[in-house]
Amino acid sequence: MPTTVTITGTRSTGHRPLAEYRAIFEEYVRPFATPGTRFYLGGATGIDSLALLWLAGETTVKLTIAVPAKLGDQPADARRAIATTQDTGRVELVELGGETRTPGYHARNRWMVDRSQFVIGFPRAGTTTSGTHYTLGYGAEQGKPRLIVPI
Repeated sequence: MPTTVTITGTRSTGHRPLAEYRAIFEEYVRPFATPGTRFYLGGATGIDSLALLWLAGETTVKLTIAVPAKLGDQPADARRAIATTQDTGRVELVELGGETRTPGYHARNRWMVDRSQFVIGFPRAGTTTSGTHYTLGYGAEQGKPRLIVPI
């Protein structure tokens, strides 16, 4: 089993109730959330925040949150999710100091994948281009195994 995992996913999650995301994470993330495993997440709205909250509350894994620029540049709901999880003592925040535009998001995603052995992606069903697809493609280029769960 991999000991370092990147989670990437859509920011658009309002089309499903929260309970469905918990069930999806139980089914597709739980098998990899073993003690000693580190998860890398992007600290954004949507799947990043939902997965972060679930991992912090339901597992004992280590968590690294990478933001493209500074934490203060993240959306308010993402900052709240990060603040909620930081008291677990298992969260490392990495501020990459880049830009808050597509090149910065792509750089952040490459940074996470470069440190991971495995990538789990939750793209919006029916899409073929997005930051999630970019990250999954980058993982493929790096020869990293991937699990893709359209939502």
